[in-house]
Amino acid sequence: MQCVKAKLVYTGRGTAENSYVVFEKGKVVGLSRSRKGELLGEFGAVTPALLDAHAHIGMHRSGEPGGESESNEKLDSFVNLADALDSVQMDDRAFADSLRAGVLYSCVVPGSGNIVGGRSAVLRNFARGTTEALVGRAGIKGAFGYNPMSTRDWKGTRPHTRMGALALLRSKLLAVRQKMEKRARLPAKKRADVEFAPDEEVLRALLERREVFRVHVHKADDIDALLRIADEFRLRITCEHTMDVWERRVYDELARRDIPVVYGPLDSFAYKVELRHEDPLNVRHLVGSGVRFGLMTDHPVILQSTLLMCLRWFLRAGLSKSEALEIVTRRNAEILGVADRLGTLERGRWASLVCWDGDPFDLAHKPVLALGEGREVYRA
Repeated sequence: MQCVKAKLVYTGRGTAENSYVVFEKGKVVGLSRSRKGELLGEFGAVTPALLDAHAHIGMHRSGEPGGESESNEKLDSFVNLADALDSVQMDDRAFADSLRAGVLYSCVVPGSGNIVGGRSAVLRNFARGTTEALVGRAGIKGAFGYNPMSTRDWKGTRPHTRMGALALLRSKLLAVRQKMEKRARLPAKKRADVEFAPDEEVLRALLERREVFRVHVHKADDIDALLRIADEFRLRITCEHTMDVWERRVYDELARRDIPVVYGPLDSFAYKVELRHEDPLNVRHLVGSGVRFGLMTDHPVILQSTLLMCLRWFLRAGLSKSEALEIVTRRNAEILGVADRLGTLERGRWASLVCWDGDPFDLAHKPVLALGEGREVYRA
């Protein structure tokens, strides 16, 4: 059994003062007022490990020319079987930068040039290789809006308009749904006769709600289009980005439907027309609506190591420090489906935590020790 002590502990569900975080065999035992087992140190603050809910770290790599980026596959508009994990290189030096900032985990997703871009992967930033890095899966990446129609010089069938992109998606989903309906009408012994191609199996998983469709979308009307598709095909979805949303009514509707938002990236340059309404003050609509949301960096759009600094906008929108920190710990973990292991310092969760020399919201302070599942992964 081991423990760390801090003047202030952010638990992922609140705070505790002058407490020990106790852990054993890589898992949290709980908080204690007294020392339990080996004391690894006393610190200004302890937080759960920070988690970036949407990034391209390891795919678009630090120090490599842009032509070597692997965040987008230009083969076709639909690359259903692509797996972000297969393009990650753990020697990307950005992983080390993230550890120094307390970000121990990433959800890595394919880029947004394709209507269906492939499978996501939740990773340990401190792992030596990608097989060791994999924590779990968090859905299939999709893209609406400007991006899919901006790739006309890429290979394969490419849309020129939003309606063209959605026509392509609808035709693929309808074809698979018709196969599913045909199969369901057959006697049990004959159902195996209806076969699905491997790329169709991905769409079938979406239609059967076994996978979440994580859709890149910025503008309000593109979100409306996504909701129409989700209704038509009964899809489980998340809205990724939503940076052009400047009216609360959009988030009110997402909250009513219990559709999560993975917001961001904050502090980036509005480099395209569909970001004309981007403003960090828009977070007040996100906060006020009650919608479930997490936060991304979209690394390298902004560096993953700046994740904590993005929380200042939520403090200005009225959240407490504890509530703001929960966005990049518990809330991100919940949306990604890994809250049984990450996001809080509750009993039974992984002992993945960051020890700071003072309150992390004071930028004069920094992480001095990080533990990943009970073992030291960073020390200043």
